[in-house]
Amino acid sequence: MIMLELRDRVGGWPIIGLVYAVRRYDSPEYRYVGMTTKSVGVRSRQHLKSARAGKRTPFSDWIRARDSEQEEVYFEPVEIVMGSQLEALGLAEQSWIAKLRAEGHRLLNLSDGGLGPQGHVWTEAQREAAGQRSRGRKRPDIGSGPDHPSWGTRRSEEQRASWSAQRKGMNAGERNPNFAKFGPEHPKFGHRMSEQAKARLSEMRKGELNPNFGKSASVETRLKMSMTRAGKPMPSSRRSAHTRYHSNKGVFKDTCACCVDDRQNAQDEMRKDE
Repeated sequence: MIMLELRDRVGGWPIIGLVYAVRRYDSPEYRYVGMTTKSVGVRSRQHLKSARAGKRTPFSDWIRARDSEQEEVYFEPVEIVMGSQLEALGLAEQSWIAKLRAEGHRLLNLSDGGLGPQGHVWTEAQREAAGQRSRGRKRPDIGSGPDHPSWGTRRSEEQRASWSAQRKGMNAGERNPNFAKFGPEHPKFGHRMSEQAKARLSEMRKGELNPNFGKSASVETRLKMSMTRAGKPMPSSRRSAHTRYHSNKGVFKDTCACCVDDRQNAQDEMRKDE
């Protein structure tokens, strides 16, 4: 068994995290090495939960196999890492992976360790095998509404502000993957929603299900909207909008009642002439 090791304490630096190794209780062979800034108990529960939820990695597959054979899995802390830089934790994990592999342990790690999965590049054969495993697999239904595990929870204002700052401008301007794509170049060009999809969306947003149900814009908001539209030609009616965007441009849309009426009237006039 690997004994728990402590790095030298320098100037009373706090604990960064720890490195752990995983094996069967009845086997001395280690099959996985990981690192965490939390406790081993928390990290082990995360591994078990994701594996039982169907995650497809060699380590998760190994955990599921142990579950089916009712074998206990042991998450053993092997090194506590002290210091002030998180990189030290990644280096410690790398050293343990290298050490155990050199000793003959059949580790299931996909990379050589460190901060992130860098270092492992999937081959075409591995990609094809992963695709075959995932194809047709159904995700477990975790429920919705009160049945969802996150029902009733609310993120802190600090967390929400952090996410907002991270995502701000992600898809704006040239960062948008569809920036400057028009017509056939746009991935949605020619796409039409089915009638079933339209009906489903309509039911999802009717009445009290609509996020704007019962709300009215404030005076400030209406003023901003008015200033934004000032000086822009706006059709005053459905018929004038149809004339501007359809009739004048020679466009026919079967979803426009005016287009349908105009075509029907034209056909009636042709019949009269005959």
